[in-house]
Amino acid sequence: MREIVSCQAGQCGNQIGSKFWEVISDEHGVDPTGTYQGDSDLQLERINVYFDESTGGRYVPRAVLMDLEPGTMDSVRAGPYGQLFRPDNFIFGQSGAGNNWAKGHYTEGAELIDSVLDVCRKEAESCDCLQGFQLSHSLGGGTGSGM
Repeated sequence: MREIVSCQAGQCGNQIGSKFWEVISDEHGVDPTGTYQGDSDLQLERINVYFDESTGGRYVPRAVLMDLEPGTMDSVRAGPYGQLFRPDNFIFGQSGAGNNWAKGHYTEGAELIDSVLDVCRKEAESCDCLQGFQLSHSLGGGTGSGM
């Protein structure tokens, strides 16, 4: 299988990514708890590209969620599909970048980058044949563009 790991950075990336997971979960017949509820074999045909099947037949997104402040992560967790993600794949700081690219790139972002790369590596290692990474982030502002 050719797996894709989704990496979501900053408020913009996590909000776009959150909606992406809602849509793709619906397309594959996966409910907010990760249980397959679909009614077609076609829904299961390529489900392993974006999802990893864990214990009990639960489908978990191949996703890494990162931000420099916990607010967006809390919103994703509290959202309709928040329980779908692996708790270890949420990486966040406490200070935020304040829409400042330099903070996201040089200071606060630099402190978290090792943790982010470690989680990305673990997700990549769990794949049979990694096709690539899908990045969701902003082009302006702080975390999404700088980190």
